[in-house]
Amino acid sequence: MLKLIRGITAEISGTGENAIYVDDAVSRLEKLCAERPGSVSLIYMDPPFMTGKKFEIKAMVGKDEWKSGKGTLVLPAYSDTLKTEDYLALMRRVLCLSKQLLAPDGLIFIHVDYRANAYIRLMADEIFGEDRFINEIIWAYESGGRSKYNFARKHDVILLYAASDAPDLHIDDVAEVQRGERKNHMARGVDEDGRTYRHMTVGGKTYRYYDDEPVPPSDVWTDVSHLQQRDPQRTGFETQKPLKLLERIVKCASREGDTVLDPFFGSGTSLEAAAEYSRRFIGIDSNPLCSELARARAGENACIIRPENDGAPLCEAERVEGITFASVYLEAFQIEEGLLPIETGGLDAVNGWAVGTVKNGVFYEIASETRSRKEPALKGEIRVPINETGLCLRISDVLGRRFFYEL
Repeated sequence: MLKLIRGITAEISGTGENAIYVDDAVSRLEKLCAERPGSVSLIYMDPPFMTGKKFEIKAMVGKDEWKSGKGTLVLPAYSDTLKTEDYLALMRRVLCLSKQLLAPDGLIFIHVDYRANAYIRLMADEIFGEDRFINEIIWAYESGGRSKYNFARKHDVILLYAASDAPDLHIDDVAEVQRGERKNHMARGVDEDGRTYRHMTVGGKTYRYYDDEPVPPSDVWTDVSHLQQRDPQRTGFETQKPLKLLERIVKCASREGDTVLDPFFGSGTSLEAAAEYSRRFIGIDSNPLCSELARARAGENACIIRPENDGAPLCEAERVEGITFASVYLEAFQIEEGLLPIETGGLDAVNGWAVGTVKNGVFYEIASETRSRKEPALKGEIRVPINETGLCLRISDVLGRRFFYEL
């Protein structure tokens, strides 16, 4: 029988230069501003929209659900029920801190909808400066039904601001060849190589625009679909955004090795996009289950850092020759009766587990195993150096709880 450890005040899970904070956005941004001001190249945020709703996660339980992407366990994701004045106070603080974190050539994308757009636009003009406003991007999509009482609301707004008058925005990196026939006022032509183009003459000079040349998107994005209910990207997070949307933002507003920050990362789409394009990332979300989702998407090269372990280093893995390893096995885990609406057995109630050490109330991970869509099954075996003493087992269950046991 394993002995449950009480009094774990903080945790560092994983190794690497990327950080996933389980924390309040304002509190963590304040600490980051003190530690590393002016160090972030790109900030993307998808904050609450003043909907007055409580949102949910359909969490996946066990190998079969992780494989299908269809969760059955309904858990709270976040509550978007702040009064208007409280919401605006929160966003003002978040935006002011974000400005301090941005590098001199940095950019910030603020994702809102019709409820918050006017408030946030005026607030961002004040904080960043009207002359730092670059675009109001309209993300238009087709999803859901149609209303009989208003024109169907089928778009979000993404406000783009720069930290200075010399932002590192390279939109040619997201240029694409337009599909389908181009409809415009320009005449059509075909050159000697058979390439079709459109042309116009202005001031005696003729301009050609070839149909097969990549073109950067305008400020209306209609080519990124909203996630459908059965989309394979789905994590069960109710307000999840499509990966293509964040890939476009990450590619045009940061470069390899730059740091991307998301203070409300939710399902972890922004962190996955950053990892895919070799950017460093910092994610903040107060829901502990979101950290598991994000790490499953963004990869093991990320530390999950839980509250109260400020100043603890992000551990870099180091290969040491001649060390003997032993295996730790996890064969079963039981959740208290009545907490789950479905029966689970074996390891189905576990999202991930790790072996590490505890020092001064902080858990330091040595090795771990986490479910993901690519690896939906847990092997139930972790190898650790046998010269480590005071080993501790951490189990993360499907309810987002974490338990620590002495080994």
